Amino acid sequence: MFSKPSRLIIALAVFIFAFDQITKWVVLRTLRIGDEKVVIPGFFHLVHRENTGAAFSQFTGNNAILAAVALVALFVLYFSRHHFNAHTLTGRFAFGLIFGGIIGNLTDRLLPTRHAVVDFLYFFMQRRGSSEPLEFPAFNVADSAICTGVALIFLISWKNESAPQPANSPATK
Repeated sequence: MFSKPSRLIIALAVFIFAFDQITKWVVLRTLRIGDEKVVIPGFFHLVHRENTGAAFSQFTGNNAILAAVALVALFVLYFSRHHFNAHTLTGRFAFGLIFGGIIGNLTDRLLPTRHAVVDFLYFFMQRRGSSEPLEFPAFNVADSAICTGVALIFLISWKNESAPQPANSPATK
């Protein structure tokens, strides 16, 4: 039914999606919106934040538009994956991460009980002499998977562009 490369992409996407949704479910059951639980003082907290925007809370309040963008991205990535070495193990791994992450956050946006992405991993550093921490926006498993998958795609593309081209290839003509 599915080719071996596609099965790996699908299996990893399902795993990422399930892990993302389970971790969000735990957060929803244990923390109220805005609550924080200290894990590593001065560095890492579990929080419960809802994000109706995109990365770094950009475009806040545009949940429906961002859901549509995510659906389009899924289709475009699926049909253009062959341009990004999805046939290699690293490429399949990258696309599994990306697809699972997109579907995880899209699920949050579409569920009638949420209508916002649940973020809960919050890293920061307290700067000496300042009351304001150096912080990174809260994120979730799906965000991590998407970023890692995209980084792998960039790495694959960079590696392929910097590789020596055969003498008879169109790139050298």
